[in-house]
Amino acid sequence: MKQFIITENDAGQRLDKFLKKLLPNASASLIYKLNRKDKIKVNGKRQDNEYKLLTWEVVKVFLVDSDFETLTKKEAPKLLETREKFDTKNIVYEDGDILVINKEPWINVHPGDYKTKESNIISQVQDYLWDKLNSLTFKPSLVHRIDRDTSGILIIWKKKDILTQLVADFKEHKKVKKIYYAIVLWKLPNKSWTIDKKLLRIEWAKNEDKVQVSDKGQTAITNYKVLKEYILKTPSWDKVISEVEVEILTWRMHQIRVHLASIWCPIIWDNKYGDKPFNSYISKHFSLNRQALHAWKIEFFHPRKNKIQSLQAQIKKDLTNFVNKL
Repeated sequence: MKQFIITENDAGQRLDKFLKKLLPNASASLIYKLNRKDKIKVNGKRQDNEYKLLTWEVVKVFLVDSDFETLTKKEAPKLLETREKFDTKNIVYEDGDILVINKEPWINVHPGDYKTKESNIISQVQDYLWDKLNSLTFKPSLVHRIDRDTSGILIIWKKKDILTQLVADFKEHKKVKKIYYAIVLWKLPNKSWTIDKKLLRIEWAKNEDKVQVSDKGQTAITNYKVLKEYILKTPSWDKVISEVEVEILTWRMHQIRVHLASIWCPIIWDNKYGDKPFNSYISKHFSLNRQALHAWKIEFFHPRKNKIQSLQAQIKKDLTNFVNKL
């Protein structure tokens, strides 16, 4: 017999859902059978599969050790050498409810992106937080995400009730502000401006851009403000390079990249919407090999603290080094 005490991160879910997470190798029919045959007790009583678990309740599973091990056994991670540990120097802020990190470029946020077995943010964070969490089934989760080769701020929630509230806020764009830092080619038409162009996502794009400006698309609004301008002298002609602060009021796929490219000021080293010959020049002479986009600042309502939280992720060295060379 195994005994489990329900924590706040495990409470509120149906008994059968809890058991499926606790016994990942058990089928739904087996879980129902175990409950039907009184192999599952909540506070000493049999409960329906739909029963919502409460904090501090005791769940007992009446299985012999060998059966329990079979139903909970996990495969050892493959390609262990590619799994990097989470670097704590990238922590922006941490409390009992949230972990905010400054993501490095060229790392996936979720496992399975691009069908690779490379390390990923969520696996690293779960390894880092595992001993700090008192939960049987809940794993730390991302509220939002950024592109693989974009750096910057990411919020990971440790508590299920907080995660539920924040997901709703982010989905509805309530009490949330996201500001990015970008380095773009050419001089922008105004020192500050709003780009209001609808964006259409092409699901099965092959020889065309995946996101396009189109009247058939969804509303997309981007505010930008020029921070500084530089003159870069090249063998062919002089080019203006601009540092820009960007706020997105809608959160469409590739919104910043497509909107800036649509006004002829693409993000430097954007390999999809940018100026490819100039990107090659930048790689050769400045050793910059990823899009110059950084999730810089974020504001959101912290439900537990009952106040707006404002955080900022330091701009990564590859971008600051590029600007310093300019």
